[in-house]
Order: sequence, then C-alpha cells, then structure tokens
Amino acid sequence: MPVTLAQAKLNATDDIDTQVIDEFAKNNFLLQTLTFDDVVNQAGAGATMTYGYTRLITQADAAFRAINSEYTPAEVTKQRYTVDLKPLGGSFQIDRVLNRIAAAAETTLQMQQKIKATNAKFNDAVINGDTAVDANGFDGLSKSLTASSTEYGATLSTDWRGVTIGADLGKANDALDALDAWLAMLDGTPDAILGNIDSIARIRSLARRAGYFDRSTSADFGSQVETYRGIALVDLGTKAGSNNPVIPTTSKTVATVAGNYTDIYAIRFGLDGFHGVSMSGAPLVQTWLPDFTTSGAVKTGEVELGPAAVVLKATKSAAVFRNLLVR
Repeated sequence: MPVTLAQAKLNATDDIDTQVIDEFAKNNFLLQTLTFDDVVNQAGAGATMTYGYTRLITQADAAFRAINSEYTPAEVTKQRYTVDLKPLGGSFQIDRVLNRIAAAAETTLQMQQKIKATNAKFNDAVINGDTAVDANGFDGLSKSLTASSTEYGATLSTDWRGVTIGADLGKANDALDALDAWLAMLDGTPDAILGNIDSIARIRSLARRAGYFDRSTSADFGSQVETYRGIALVDLGTKAGSNNPVIPTTSKTVATVAGNYTDIYAIRFGLDGFHGVSMSGAPLVQTWLPDFTTSGAVKTGEVELGPAAVVLKATKSAAVFRNLLVR
C-alpha cells in the first residue's frame, strides 16, 4: 500500500524512530508530501531492488469524424523505464567520554545534523540526480525533463530582473503570462513550484501583484506555506555540506544575454505522476543509536532513508522553466 512519511510514522514502534521521522518531514516539503509506492520486493536474496514502470511521453487526442468515415488512429507514446532503489543517509561516531560529559546531547546533535544533511541530499537528488555521475543515486527531474515536451525556455533568455521592483508593470505582466503558459503545459494543476531563493522571491512578488499570493500554516508542523494560485512555492535550500543552492543561480550567456540564470520546476504528485518508491514491508526511515553499554571507546550511530528512489510516470506531470535571468 502506498505510504507517506506521516503514515510511516504511525507504523513506527520505537519513540526514537517516530522523532526521527518528524525531523525528516518537518523541514522538507518534498518528504512531507511525497507518496512512496512500497512495492519493491527483495529478489535474489536482496541483490535486485529494481522498480519498472512505463512513462507516458504524450497524451491521447480526440477528433470529430464524418459519417461513414473512420477515425484516424493515434496512440499515446510511452517508454519503459527502470530505477534501482538506493539507501540514503550517513553515520557519525562519538567517544564515550563525550557522551558522559554531555549525556545524550551530543548524540541528539549529531543525529539532527545527519538528518538535515540527508534531507538536503534527497532534495539535491530529486533535481540534479544523474546515475551517470553517481551510480549509487537515481536520476532527477533535470535529467528526466531535458529535451522533453515540458522543458520551457531551453534556448531563450527570460528576463525577470525587474519583476520585483514594481516600476515596470509591462515586464511583470509578461512574466506572469510566461509563468502561466509554462504551468499550462502540465497535465493538471501542479502541487508545487520548486526553486531557489532568487526565483521564489520573484514568483512571490508576481503573485502578490496579481492577487494570487497566499500564506498558510502547516497543520502538522506549523511551518509557513506560501502559494501562487494555490500551488506551493518551495525553496529547496542548499546542498548537503555546503551553502550552494540545490537549484543554482549560474553566471552564463544565453541567446547573447549575459547574467545570472536559474531554473524552476513544477510537479504534480501522484502515483500516475511524480512519486517515490520504497521497499515492500520495510520501514522508510531507520536509525541505529550508539551503544555505550558495550566495550570500545568510539561508538557509531547511523540514520537511513530508504532504500528509495523517485519516478516520473508521465512527462507532463512535471515541467522545467529554464534560463530565468534573475540577477
């Protein structure tokens, strides 16, 4: 049965596991929202953890026909894909002396920071994952959407530098038109627009100007959720172990225009759209705390998400807007 982290929390029997699941979800919109299809079985004594699926490349069409004539046959285009589930997490070590000095504080700190890093790495993989670069990961949206029907502005420079100032309403209206045209490429209303601090600031400004901005409080964790036309605006933050944003703002030249460019992504969550994949009957999150009751000066703790991966079932359930000139 498909599960979310919130549902996985209900099945957790250990208080530590429950707290760790909360830590994973409360600061990560993707993990709060993503549904994991927990159907992969460990075949071959655990040697194979592969999820196969069919991605719809185009949508079905329909037409009128004349009496005594036939419809022109046309089929949807699809392609077979597989993804291998991989564990994501990390370990830390604590000297037993530090544990005596700070009681459980040091373990708690190290566990929280490892969860934070795992969250950041997951977000990074969702966007930038490429198995040709890291065979231990999975392919992300940037790779999946390259040259697809929902890649927008790949060869164009779209100037959004002035849309937050308010002096140039024509530029703001053009930006809104482009944003709505891009969102209309999807097969339904997306659940989220993913960006970085630069792009989300500009969409927020456009949403306010058009009367489409709203802010609410998450019922589960009390975090603020900002929306454009009901679509959540999500800054994916920085990569694990650095201050570099998951979705970068890069200095380059596009269509003869030099500046600092970034991309934004829109996704529709669902088992027929964009979703996670996990092991059948296995917990989504596991922890191993340092055991200070046994001999040995240095003890190891670990936290792990998965084995898991993400899949895009239909090209039109995600889209990317390339080359937004933001600075």
